[in-house]
Amino acid sequence: MKRADKSVLGLRIAVTNTGCSGHMYQVEYAEEVRPLEEVMEQEGIKIFIDPLAMMFVFGSNLDYVESKLQSGFVFENPNETSRCGCGESFAV
Repeated sequence: MKRADKSVLGLRIAVTNTGCSGHMYQVEYAEEVRPLEEVMEQEGIKIFIDPLAMMFVFGSNLDYVESKLQSGFVFENPNETSRCGCGESFAV
């Protein structure tokens, strides 16, 4: 967030309808608070959850992982019933 081009309030989590399993997580910078968003704070970082994503991410853990092959956000969602082979999309 420190490297963002604009001033940001935190991170926004949304879910889009796409991918071979039906849904995909979307993480982006939150520059403003949108109506009906759930706002959580963890270790000084605000997380804004899109109201339409709440039913998909309820009970999930979000972590940022760096390895030799990749780096990015990883969702551990107990509500997932399947995931596509590449790991980009999921079903609930």
